[in-house]
Amino acid sequence: MRRRRHPILAVLSAALLSFSLAACGGEGSEGDTELVLAQQPWEDLMVENQIAKSVLKDLGYDVTMQELSVPVAANGMSTGQIDAYLGNWWPSQKSVFQKLIDKGDVEVLDTLVEGVAYEPAVPSYVAEKYGIRSLADLDEHREAFGGEILGIEPGTPGNQTIKNAINKDAYGLGDWKLVESSTPGMLSEVERRAKQQEPVAFLAWDPHWMNVTWDLVYLEDPENVWPGAGEIRVATSAGFADEHPDAAQFLSQMQVDKATASEWIHRVSQEGESAAAVAQDWISKNQGQIDKWLQGVKSASGKQAE
Repeated sequence: MRRRRHPILAVLSAALLSFSLAACGGEGSEGDTELVLAQQPWEDLMVENQIAKSVLKDLGYDVTMQELSVPVAANGMSTGQIDAYLGNWWPSQKSVFQKLIDKGDVEVLDTLVEGVAYEPAVPSYVAEKYGIRSLADLDEHREAFGGEILGIEPGTPGNQTIKNAINKDAYGLGDWKLVESSTPGMLSEVERRAKQQEPVAFLAWDPHWMNVTWDLVYLEDPENVWPGAGEIRVATSAGFADEHPDAAQFLSQMQVDKATASEWIHRVSQEGESAAAVAQDWISKNQGQIDKWLQGVKSASGKQAE
């Protein structure tokens, strides 16, 4: 399944989800060793999925990744067609996941990455020139920004939060617009403007190579319209831990620090390495860490993990 880049395709993807996952063995029964992980084109998530896939394969599981938007992935977990998601940014994805979690359709295993950020930002040269430190400072300089905030893929919670702020005229942004494209597309436009020292406000996050390439100022939110993102969690379909206790234990024990995640992102995005290659290189150099993640874990056949 390819990445959807149009709202109509996003709707069709939901309708085709059952067919796609069934074709790749995503809908399983008790004792099934076939697992499906949700994925977006986020480099750290892609590497984490590749690491999980490699380790789970050694444990006797057959793992498939499915490229799905965040809402479609959440729906897939709620129906049991997606097994796990290692990219549950919280609380920024709360609007998509909270109801499903409250209903018991989606469960959270543990935190994968701590201390993350996910909110609008500007480069420091913009902050210094225009005195912008907060979302409340933007509208005074609307003309300089062309009344635009750059976003990523349509359907992502971050984009929707910006749209909600605009619709509610929060911080006087009612006459602004969100420019949706894709993560690579947004970053390419930021890079173009940064080279010319032009004003730009965009959806930013950490860990990511953007924080190394540009000195960023994440904008304050005194009216609390932005949910933020303090951690990345591992979420699963309901009952996953009961059906696959050892796979669930391994995933719950995975922990990645921001510096490592940023390195992965840089290698994939800026150095042109594949996520699979970065994952295998990291595994070969960090077997001690893998062993920690596998403490108390048995293979799919019931043998102690090695």
